[in-house]
Amino acid sequence: MGLTKTEIFTEQQNNISLFAKVLGHPARVAILQHLFKIDACVCGDLVNEIGLAQPTISQHLKELKHLGLIKGNVEGTSVCYCIHKENWTAMKAVITEFLDQDVTQKKDCC
Repeated sequence: MGLTKTEIFTEQQNNISLFAKVLGHPARVAILQHLFKIDACVCGDLVNEIGLAQPTISQHLKELKHLGLIKGNVEGTSVCYCIHKENWTAMKAVITEFLDQDVTQKKDCC
């Protein structure tokens, strides 16, 4: 498989791609939905809530944190996670701008 050559694309194009990738797994979507539902930090009960093994949950949390959609704080021996509200709002703005593009109808269009 070749290189993605992300440097030839705009920052916005790369960001949209990263957002789509991180939201492209149902486990990460479920984690985000749970964090929004409880509207608080969660420490460790994601395994019971999502139904996946702890290492799998940890990997998905790592991806969400790496992109900045969630943040985590160490509390004792566990890490507590919550939505990073500023970054979530910024992501929504980028995605909304992209999705709000309108297709114009042309008579000679396929």
